[in-house]
Amino acid sequence: MKLGIVYHMPFWKAADGSLWEAEGSFARYVDSLAPYFDEVSLCVPVRQVPAAEGTRIRSANVRLIDFPYFDGPRQFYPQLGAARRALRQWVPTVDLLNCRVPTPAGWFAFREARRSRVPVFLLVVGDLRAVAPTLPYRGLKRLLFGLYTAFEEWALDRMTRQALTFANGAGLAAKHRRSGVQVIETKTSTVNAGDIQTRPDTCQRTPVRILTVSRIDPRKGLRCLPDAVAALRAAGRDVELVIVGPEVGAPGVAERAAIEESARALGVGDRVRCAGAIPLDRLLPMYRDHDLFVLPTGPGEGIPRVLLEAMSAGLPVITTNVAGIPSLIAHEQNGLFLDVPTGGAVAAAVSRLMDDGELRRWLIQGGYETARAHTVDAQAAQLLGVVAARLSVELRRKSAPAA
Repeated sequence: MKLGIVYHMPFWKAADGSLWEAEGSFARYVDSLAPYFDEVSLCVPVRQVPAAEGTRIRSANVRLIDFPYFDGPRQFYPQLGAARRALRQWVPTVDLLNCRVPTPAGWFAFREARRSRVPVFLLVVGDLRAVAPTLPYRGLKRLLFGLYTAFEEWALDRMTRQALTFANGAGLAAKHRRSGVQVIETKTSTVNAGDIQTRPDTCQRTPVRILTVSRIDPRKGLRCLPDAVAALRAAGRDVELVIVGPEVGAPGVAERAAIEESARALGVGDRVRCAGAIPLDRLLPMYRDHDLFVLPTGPGEGIPRVLLEAMSAGLPVITTNVAGIPSLIAHEQNGLFLDVPTGGAVAAAVSRLMDDGELRRWLIQGGYETARAHTVDAQAAQLLGVVAARLSVELRRKSAPAA
């Protein structure tokens, strides 16, 4: 049984033949599915020049197809002819196709699968329509992104009507459910059972170290974080903040510059640090060196995988009640919700957790329980159990019973 996966995370092949992904979350997803198949082939952008570091695919049965490199829709569509030729050659060679959507090649791979009678299952991981209002595009860029969003929404509507569909979190599942269309909620994870820690408490040292892991772009709400650190410092709290994550395009570069300038202007430039992108294998140990996790994100995604990563490391989580997050986080059970994602609200939540050890330890234990229930291997078994039953495919490893 051969599985094909379509997505837009870039990979590269090292001189020794090993396969690498820059971020690492998608690599873990691929590794979790690989034991169920004889071969997994990836339709992804392939870098000709390796990145400085990344996360290695551990499974020996994964390969890359020859596909044009692109950074996003703007680079993908000028190469659409070459991309469609590659899809036309590749899709008939697989027995099952998984499209993680939205992604530029998703609709075109889906069409080839329908033409070749290859069964398809979708995993919806984002919401472009919800993202669009938060992006600082103007003029032609705004028009073009609007057209791309409209196309992806149109394509998703048609794909979900014809294919077995999973969605990351209750928000995305509810969005795509309609008469005659069943969407199965899942919770994407990057956490293995061995990643889950046992430390009972944090905030036992100074400074208290706050961590945020997020792509840097306007919709993530990160500009409130220097205000939060400044408010905490003014209240006599000895804290520091590290933001881990890559800038996403020109808006992301501008966002990082604005965050750093705000921190300097507020007198906390030495207490707020943007560390850039760090691959998952190095990032997971980094969580354990911090005390609290903050993610003031806006709408437009399913469930951020970083929440499970933080909980597995014993970090109390402070985040927003948006998108699919409420289907993972329960307020005062395994995290705290911000009423509004402002610097003052973040500072108040951090202060509460620094002062209330009983609540902090309660959230840590709730986080461990949540992480244990949602490991990447458990997700793969549940997802593929449904796939095997609904699409009548034979998998190499026995998976969990269908839901």
